[in-house]
Amino acid sequence: MKAIYRVALPLVAAALAGTAAKSAAAADIELYFPVGVNAPAVATIQALTDEWAANNPQHSIKAVYAGNYEETTTKALTAAHAGQPPAVAVLLAIDIFTLIEEDVILPISDLATSDEDKAWMDGFYEGFMKDARFEDKTYAIPFQRSTPVFYYNVDAFREAGLDPDAPPTTWDEMIEMGKKLVVKDANGNVTRWGTRIPTLGLGGAWMFGGLVVSKGDVLSTETGTEARIDTPASLASLEFLLSLAEEGVMAPGGISWGDTPKAFLEGQTASMWTSTGNLAFVNENATFDWNVGFLPGGDGPGAPAGGGNFYIFKDTTDEERAAALDFIKFMTSPESAAKWSIATGYVAPRPDAWETPEMQAYVAELPQALVALEQLPYAQREFATFQRAKVTQYLVDAIEGAVTGSVDPAEALQGAQEKADAVLSDYR
Repeated sequence: MKAIYRVALPLVAAALAGTAAKSAAAADIELYFPVGVNAPAVATIQALTDEWAANNPQHSIKAVYAGNYEETTTKALTAAHAGQPPAVAVLLAIDIFTLIEEDVILPISDLATSDEDKAWMDGFYEGFMKDARFEDKTYAIPFQRSTPVFYYNVDAFREAGLDPDAPPTTWDEMIEMGKKLVVKDANGNVTRWGTRIPTLGLGGAWMFGGLVVSKGDVLSTETGTEARIDTPASLASLEFLLSLAEEGVMAPGGISWGDTPKAFLEGQTASMWTSTGNLAFVNENATFDWNVGFLPGGDGPGAPAGGGNFYIFKDTTDEERAAALDFIKFMTSPESAAKWSIATGYVAPRPDAWETPEMQAYVAELPQALVALEQLPYAQREFATFQRAKVTQYLVDAIEGAVTGSVDPAEALQGAQEKADAVLSDYR
């Protein structure tokens, strides 16, 4: 479950450079913020927000819980169309095309124009900036970003006679090792599967994107007008998912996103594909030795980038925009980004965050946190187009139809492509 913080912040007009300079006029801004409902994350985001307010004592802050990412986007759009937009929001990186089409956000590069501002925007990992830009303008700033990684039970690897320091790196190795990791009871019933890859819903579509990237292709282009669902890479990826069940490595049928970490922690699967955003959760709750590796690939490494970015909304005053930009700079500062990454497992989006003493100590204690960062050069933007919700559902339906056996994989992808093309043809 997710929550949002809706924060009312009476602000003074701040310089765009994000300094402590302030004027006499105050501005009321709202922050829409999706965040996992667990104590460390909630406490951390509250502490960061309070710290920013303490540095700006003329501002007051009130945080209120609300819904998940999708609900947060809906609330932000509803408020914007009603003429009462939030000044700033953290929404999915893949929402960029929707927000541009709805004409509710401003290019942050139009606000952050000084040399200092440009240097700040250049300081984020390029892998997380790929989905923050559109037509040579920067519309978003990375914050709680992630990629999926391969989590595995080290104790289970030892029991199966596998090298716990050498997780699978290819699809073939995943099947070969996965068979050895399966455990059955005396009646032949599986009590532990070799792996678990979510295949249902949006989480399944996200994982599927990683498979496709590892086959040297992408599901969508940077234009937002082209879906690449029916391709050889997509078909190979879908057939691989089916082969995991056919080879007895993964449970047949659909695999849900939400149940996957629980299944891993309870020993129902020896490995799983899930977000780095689950690092803190797994670290706190695992009763066995565990580790992570790159996602095993078809022709090489590959992963989809995911998570949320900061956006600044239109129909706001200059003071509100300046305050929003100042807040974003604070939240993405090395110290703040390090605190948020440590509390949640999200990948700190700037190199300077990883150089802080706090992050250095963190990765020394939890070296698994470095794997997603090392995998980032092989990551591509998550599947996203104009009319994202509709087009993504076509992909979701194709994947679900194939893994549940209701439709042939090739036919499923072809049908999804035709529907996507019909929608996106108006945008080309």
